[in-house]
Amino acid sequence: MKITWPDSEDIGIALFERYSEIDPLTVRFTDLHKMVTELLDFDDDPKKSNEGILEAIQMAWHEEYQDAQD
Repeated sequence: MKITWPDSEDIGIALFERYSEIDPLTVRFTDLHKMVTELLDFDDDPKKSNEGILEAIQMAWHEEYQDAQD
């Protein structure tokens, strides 16, 4: 299944699966952008992201991270 920028929930899950030991709130947006574009299932133009999209992805990832901590 290919994922694109609007798929923040799916991207958040994929990032958690790949980087479960990292607290998403410690990741800078520049690093987050790189992490997303390096996901195997990611298939979108890297230039189409923006701060709002990256924030939504970070929050989705953080939700997965928090659930695993409980």
